[in-house]
Amino acid sequence: MKNLVTILLKTTFLKTLMLTSVVYAGLQIPVQAEEEQLDKVAAVVNGGVVLESEVIDLLANIKKQAKKNNQSLPSNKALRTQVMDKLINDSLIMQIGERMGVQVSDAQLDQTITNMAQENKLTLSQFRQTIISEGEDYEKYRENVRTELISGEVRRNSVQRRIYISPQEVSNLLALMKEQTTNDVEYHLGHILIEFPSDATQADMTASKKRADKVIELLNSGSDFKRIAIASSGGANALEGGDLGWKNINEMPTLFSELIAGKDKDTVVGPIRTGLGFSIVKVLDIRGRKVVEVEEVKASHILIKPSIILSEEKAKAQLQGFLDKIEAGEATFAELAKEFSEGPTSVRGGDLGWADPRSYDPAFKEALATMKIGEYHKPFRSSFGWHIIQLSDRRMVDATSQMNKNRVHQILYNRKFGLESARWIKETRDEAYIEIFEQDK
Repeated sequence: MKNLVTILLKTTFLKTLMLTSVVYAGLQIPVQAEEEQLDKVAAVVNGGVVLESEVIDLLANIKKQAKKNNQSLPSNKALRTQVMDKLINDSLIMQIGERMGVQVSDAQLDQTITNMAQENKLTLSQFRQTIISEGEDYEKYRENVRTELISGEVRRNSVQRRIYISPQEVSNLLALMKEQTTNDVEYHLGHILIEFPSDATQADMTASKKRADKVIELLNSGSDFKRIAIASSGGANALEGGDLGWKNINEMPTLFSELIAGKDKDTVVGPIRTGLGFSIVKVLDIRGRKVVEVEEVKASHILIKPSIILSEEKAKAQLQGFLDKIEAGEATFAELAKEFSEGPTSVRGGDLGWADPRSYDPAFKEALATMKIGEYHKPFRSSFGWHIIQLSDRRMVDATSQMNKNRVHQILYNRKFGLESARWIKETRDEAYIEIFEQDK
């Protein structure tokens, strides 16, 4: 049965115009059917497939971005291998998401893209035109964003249950942060992972170590880090050139921090033996970091979530009706929140308490930024639904202590998340049926 499925999937999908015969002068003349190649299967992933068109599209996008950024790329074979790995992982994650029931509605997707446009200081229309002008299909781009949102949610849900952070770990790192003067320095890191199999033999480890040593030799002789990362790295950031972003010493895995602390820009360290393989890290850049006061806001809100029964327009109109009642003195904000608002704050009359506005949904944060104390905000849409807001007060606070605790917890979580995420996707792949078909020559 497996062989039959494989044979069927290897077959190119054809669109055939079935013109079997035509009558002319009393004679029946056979006419050859026309065939048009549409697509073919590049890989089987459990019950799903990766199509060749998907591979071609992603390859084209990567090459386009590389050209735009004047970034060199590895060979087509090496690049295709990385692209196939990403698409296989995406397929597995989307299959898990479907089983978990993870969905992103059109309204949530539109709000996310609107937020992306605002971050680039563009209107939604201008953002859409920018995508099109760069040669991309906007609808494909839109669906890719949906896929990334679902993928992120599935990964978070699947990995966070594997992570435990003890109070002692938080206390230890807080104490260490207080002692370190290097906490004000952040490093922009690049990472290359030379993997070995989960059941690696000594020969496998020796071969991986030789590959890692060769990579370091190439980097020290001036080879392009991003190109080597795209070609050779088994890390999650391979297609981004191994970019790990900005991190201070405490945000790095312990094995990295001990080697990176005090190093200069362009320093290459490694190979560092980990549970997944040999890591090579480069300091791409260094910068200082300042601690500032944090503004907090005290606000209340009423949330109405659209549904099959309640349309977007009716939800918005209902909230506008609440504002009209408040302004007419017919009801208070808290009374209406207790009766109609959805979510845990309804029992408190919509009171959100004091909070850093950056912790809120982007649309909610933007709405608060335009308000004066005592004002009500007209109905607006966030990724959660429709809101109106009452802003009660603003204040500047020294949140160093609480921020440090929150930050330490996030640091420990991020530190463990990266490793557990890599283990999770590796285990998922090990348990899956995956077959990759060779590219036609």
